[in-house]
Amino acid sequence: MSSKPSIPKGTRDFSTDEMLRREYIFETIKGVFRLYGYQPIETPAMENLSTLLGKYGEEGDKLLFRILNSGDFLSGITGDDLVKQDASRLSSRICEKGLRYDLTVPFARYVVQHRDEIIFPFKRYQIQPVWRADRPQKGRYREFFQCDVDVIGSDSLLNEYELVRIIDEIFSKLGIKIIIKLNNRKILSGIAEYIGEGGKITDITVAIDKLDKIGIDAVKAELREKGISQPGIEKLQPVLALKGSSEEKLTDLEKLLSGSETGTLGIAEIRKLFSFIKQDILNGMVELDLTLARGLNYYTGAIIEVKSADVMIGSVCGGGRYDNLTGVFGMDGVSGVGISFGADRIYDVMSQLGLFGNLKSSSTDILILNFGEEEVKYGLKILNELRDLGVMSELYPDQVKLKKQMSYADSRKIPYIIIAGEEEIKNGEITIKIMSSGEQRKILLKDIKSFVRSELKPGV
Repeated sequence: MSSKPSIPKGTRDFSTDEMLRREYIFETIKGVFRLYGYQPIETPAMENLSTLLGKYGEEGDKLLFRILNSGDFLSGITGDDLVKQDASRLSSRICEKGLRYDLTVPFARYVVQHRDEIIFPFKRYQIQPVWRADRPQKGRYREFFQCDVDVIGSDSLLNEYELVRIIDEIFSKLGIKIIIKLNNRKILSGIAEYIGEGGKITDITVAIDKLDKIGIDAVKAELREKGISQPGIEKLQPVLALKGSSEEKLTDLEKLLSGSETGTLGIAEIRKLFSFIKQDILNGMVELDLTLARGLNYYTGAIIEVKSADVMIGSVCGGGRYDNLTGVFGMDGVSGVGISFGADRIYDVMSQLGLFGNLKSSSTDILILNFGEEEVKYGLKILNELRDLGVMSELYPDQVKLKKQMSYADSRKIPYIIIAGEEEIKNGEITIKIMSSGEQRKILLKDIKSFVRSELKPGV
């Protein structure tokens, strides 16, 4: 007996009900992106490895899915190459492409490649899957969708403020209570200088970024492994543990980082961002989090992370400013800022909180029953009228017992049934059954538009 087929770990199939819910999330996010003037683009699932490598740090590079070269990928590889078991060197020779790790680096490549076609500042959104060779666990998948929105070609902190507004509006529409955490990589650089380890900012931020996951003791151990001095680690801990309001933390930081030009600039930037936010009324809570580091190397200014207030699942959105990501592709001096919504985690949060309760559960509004060959002709006329009115409708394709057709409608959660038998045809009528109540209503076929307007589409 053959075994059932399966899919790779960390990937998932989505049923019809799940897809309706996912599409609701995507459409909500997309609608807000468009409201703020962002334009859509798409990039290929695979990029040249030269585009991807070195942009995410050492740990990120390890999580890239590499694609074997087409044809005889071992051509030119000697037995000696295989015996040496140098995985990194061998991989670079047999793999020239990889699946994209995120949407930001491909976007930077896109901007450089299409610079002559783009009007700056360029506001783009992109909703596509990405892949990471991570260890699958709850809320973490190897294939997942990101919903990115970025502004490139502008240094203004108004862009960061707008992204905070977008975050707040999207999660409000989805019904998710959130905490928006803000920090600035310049502040983290200033802290690295303050503890005497300015040259090891990447090692420090990668370790700090794991604080929520592994705890302070494990972070200290990792810092020691990376060569951070014990006095430096001891100076770092009280900085990360600063208490009070965002303003009180910034006041304390100003004193500590007064000798760091970079740190002082970071404090000024975050103060300005908070000044914009204070003029607004947001649904979510916004706070300064000095432990927020976001381990990706390309961030240079403000960094943003969003957590669900009610579900422990990791970040549901995050991003920040990258001042020269396009520089690695030969286009210097172009600053950008963006955020990415994790649709899969958002879905999990909404499922746990029961936020899909009132969401439409069927993609069909009306099913026309099949009574036979002659009745089908009348049914097709009804079907075409309904579709012309924009009503999602279908005619049951097979002439089978009505019980089976009704069972199909019930299982699909189709809210309305149209009965058009011999009597209805003779009188130019249709009988409409409302499945939720069992009520049956007879109307003239010519009045179907009025029914649709009153029951399904008020604007028709």
